[in-house]
Amino acid sequence: MATATKLKVKTAKLRTGVTLHYVEQGDPEGIPVVLLHGVTDSWHSFEPVLPDLPPSIHAFALTQRGHGDADRPADGYRCADFAADVAAFLDAQEIESAVVVGHSMGSSVALRFSIDYPARTLGLVVVGTFVSYRTNPVISEFWEEVVSILEDPIDPSIAREFQESTLAKPIPPAFLDLAVAESLKVPARVWRAVFANLVETDFSAELSQIAAPTFVVWGDQDAFCPRRDQDDLIAKIAGARLAVYAGSGHAVHWEEPARFATDLTAYVDRMDAGR
Repeated sequence: MATATKLKVKTAKLRTGVTLHYVEQGDPEGIPVVLLHGVTDSWHSFEPVLPDLPPSIHAFALTQRGHGDADRPADGYRCADFAADVAAFLDAQEIESAVVVGHSMGSSVALRFSIDYPARTLGLVVVGTFVSYRTNPVISEFWEEVVSILEDPIDPSIAREFQESTLAKPIPPAFLDLAVAESLKVPARVWRAVFANLVETDFSAELSQIAAPTFVVWGDQDAFCPRRDQDDLIAKIAGARLAVYAGSGHAVHWEEPARFATDLTAYVDRMDAGR
């Protein structure tokens, strides 16, 4: 697995009141692509993918509020709040619109962004996506039995079990250790606030509003997101396409980063050709 170790971590102070960390690569004149990680992750979530993206993609991998080394405000952990940060980040970079790529929680933020800011969404790529958290028994159980009673400091075994549960294929141990370490940076109150809002989230009635070219990526061994959610995305978002990664779990971009980078690049190239 390649890594993006030469990238400099930058900060952006946003009009939404938070300072986020991010890394940037690619031609400044290339198509802007914003990469949004899942719950308790950070920009490092896309570190395995970045080396395989071409310079024509102007990539920004963000650490979202409450996560990693970003600011941790007392509140503001709804998908709409995260999406507002993405809009503010684009403003800070003087970018009018971008392709938004999200994994897990990040895919929910990407969906929310594409609904709330359609003119700023060049394209949409969602990985391991929930249409409805409310009706998902795995998420409900994890919230009730683990997250709702979390206290600081977070037990490292909880963070490790959570990250391991996203996988169906092995990944480099050093990267798994990094993912666990990033999860342990997130305070218990942020875990609780994010999940409390996610378990009330349901996009079912809003998907048809999404007009951006949409690419859905899903591993058929995903222990969290069912196939029916992916089928719902395809049925309700006009023109949406689905790629199924056989044998992969929830974190397909960790398990098959080179393939994901190739698929993402092909999607951006097709979208650019059609502009």
